[in-house]
Amino acid sequence: MVSYKEILASNALINDSATALRVAVFVGGTSGIGKFTIQALVATGIRVKIYLVGRKSSRERTQAFIEELHTLNPKAEVIWTEAEVALLADVKRVCELIQSNESRVDLLFLTAGYAPFGTRAETAEGHEVVQALEYYSRMLFILRLLPLLSASDAARVISVLGGGMETTHLIDLDDLDLKRPGNFRVYRARPQYIAMNTMTLDKLASENPDIAFIHSSPGAVNTGNVRRGWDANSIVGAVFSGLVEFLTWLIGFSDDESGQRHLFDSTSAAFGGRGMPWTGKAGITTTGKSAGGLFLVNNKCDCTPNAKVVGQLREKGQEKLWDHTQILLGPYL
Repeated sequence: MVSYKEILASNALINDSATALRVAVFVGGTSGIGKFTIQALVATGIRVKIYLVGRKSSRERTQAFIEELHTLNPKAEVIWTEAEVALLADVKRVCELIQSNESRVDLLFLTAGYAPFGTRAETAEGHEVVQALEYYSRMLFILRLLPLLSASDAARVISVLGGGMETTHLIDLDDLDLKRPGNFRVYRARPQYIAMNTMTLDKLASENPDIAFIHSSPGAVNTGNVRRGWDANSIVGAVFSGLVEFLTWLIGFSDDESGQRHLFDSTSAAFGGRGMPWTGKAGITTTGKSAGGLFLVNNKCDCTPNAKVVGQLREKGQEKLWDHTQILLGPYL
């Protein structure tokens, strides 16, 4: 475990001369872990431009948050970027906007999503909503912004979901979108989407060794999303959500610690050797190296390569998933 004291010490080194982080894109940064991380980043006092991508419904409260950030650090420029990122056409539009304004992106931080406890619901484009948020949208952001990430001296992509929690159980490689009758359940969807993230990020990391790719498992953090997906009148949903929120408050990370830990993930040289100096144990990728691959990072900021499971997923499903993803995202690339 990387202690919280070590985390704070590393983050305290971040300044305008020491960091190459100048342009960041946060997708899902209007609440939860994305919001906590933005706050921690801005509080460092560095000059940074942040594209904060969020839904129209969160615009009003997010404007107040942006004003707070400007007061905290006048050198930070936070640009509200409205989008329904479950829709791939909207993702394409946002990426084109960023591409037209920037020559590089140093950090792409992806957190949009929630646990799919409810019944299956699809977007107007025909994709299950949570899968669109947690997989297709995230991969489209990466692929569209890859040229800008490649132009950075120390680019990093972080997908916050369940890195290190991959399993070969309950994964259906013949029904990647879980469309078969009875196949969509939270206990199937969550491991499916985690595995899909890891398989594709593992491939992208191997092909883009100059970009640090991280699949993070955040642990217990009260993001406010545990109530999403349930029927508004569900008594079971209300009881379950209340219990989870209580347990999270009891044993989970505070908002501040979660933000600081993810800022460490975003800036420390522990992952790939570039970033804030790190004298502790170097992170290890899914291929057993210290750079040029995917880092699976748990809530304690330790790497958990999960080599056996990831190797099986890589062998049995990676190319199949990649072909499927390319076909589905093709119209938006």
